Amino acid sequence: MKSWLRVAIFLTISAFLTRLIPFSEFFRNVDTLIHEMFHALATLILSGDVRYIHLYANQSGVTYMAYADHWMSIPISLAGYFGSALFTVLLFYLHSRKKEKAGLILIAFVAVLGLALFVRNGYGMAWCGGFAALTVAILLLKKPGLLKGYYLLVAFICLVESVISSLIILTLALQDPAAAGDAASLSEVTPIPAIFWGALFAFVSLWCSKISIGIFYKRGFD
Repeated sequence: MKSWLRVAIFLTISAFLTRLIPFSEFFRNVDTLIHEMFHALATLILSGDVRYIHLYANQSGVTYMAYADHWMSIPISLAGYFGSALFTVLLFYLHSRKKEKAGLILIAFVAVLGLALFVRNGYGMAWCGGFAALTVAILLLKKPGLLKGYYLLVAFICLVESVISSLIILTLALQDPAAAGDAASLSEVTPIPAIFWGALFAFVSLWCSKISIGIFYKRGFD
């Protein structure tokens, strides 16, 4: 119970602090991009067709795809929240191994890949290009303190946003199930209501945040 209390306190403080940072809205789209790219990846693994991804200034996004069988929408819908939560764990693991540079290269690569292959609306394309350029510039400056600070900013924002977005879906599943995004999509193709899927997304994101925070405590900001 104490560990979950620590997670709640950590997430609350992190959410408050990350929103005080100038241009934090810009960086919150990292989690959106990762979420949508996992939808795209799941679609490709199932031999589906990813038509395009749109990213928006309000940190929402959507992936348009086509696939052969109805059941394929289940793993595709699950991939977004599960993938972004697991990606957060990866970011904190790389930090614990002092591999921030590798982490930033990976994030920049995902943004460039998204821009090259899938993201097709004006804001989304500008965001992917701008974020990738900024990240590459941080890497080229070769200032360890700046690189680590930038990396932790992205990692903490991904941590917070993966949890907040899943909690929003859970709330929508309670209040307006038809508007609950991936949870609504899953309820349409299964006999299981959206509230279950919303709760599952929230549980996975919170569990991954607990793992991420545990990993972070082993190294801290050092």
